[in-house]
Amino acid sequence: MDIYRKDAMSALVKDNPYVGRGIVIGKTADAKKAAIAYFIMGRSDNSRNRVFIEKGEEVIIEPFDVSKVEDPSLIIYSPIKKWENQLIVTNGDQTDTIYDYIKDGKGFEQALETRTFEPDAPNFTPRISGMLTFADQDFTYKMSILKSADAQGSACSRYTFSYAATAGLGHFIHTYAGDGNPLPTFQGEPERVDIPNDIDAFLNDIWENLNDENKISIYVRMIDLETGVVENRMINKNK
Repeated sequence: MDIYRKDAMSALVKDNPYVGRGIVIGKTADAKKAAIAYFIMGRSDNSRNRVFIEKGEEVIIEPFDVSKVEDPSLIIYSPIKKWENQLIVTNGDQTDTIYDYIKDGKGFEQALETRTFEPDAPNFTPRISGMLTFADQDFTYKMSILKSADAQGSACSRYTFSYAATAGLGHFIHTYAGDGNPLPTFQGEPERVDIPNDIDAFLNDIWENLNDENKISIYVRMIDLETGVVENRMINKNK
């Protein structure tokens, strides 16, 4: 077993009909840029009725057709938010929890100690989160998953992973291991993935290999570590 193996994102998503929501964080192969990606998928009409919208450096999710919204509580949130030198990306309203905590000088883990998995029995969808901290023309990053300890949702297990940014290496965490009823939760450490230099190659390697029926939206961002210049790409299936 090669513990330092890296996979293309396409290889990790193309045979999984329901990856769910996914976060990728890493550094480009040329070591010049930080890279993030966030995507969402959905099986129900309520989940599929969504679009990503850019609002400055923040990304928000809004209903595509307001008249069709059934329950906004777990599907409408800000997945990407920035505070000073820290960039947050999550799959739920814990974005705001982390933002409020770091704004008050507290930590990523401290914020997530106040949250649990989503209350959507029997799936108990995990809350996945990431945060990049930029300094000295480089960055470090953390990833977290909060998931149910058992099939009854009686307790929450919390896992946090901390990384030094390494050229060409990223980590991918997602909510589900595949389709099913209930949906099987992601297991183990975030998966090691290749991070290309080109933002469009990064975008397409994910988007074009997600299940066509279930994919909804994707957003990718690269930040030049020397200049701070930001480049974004976004695709909404609902246009």
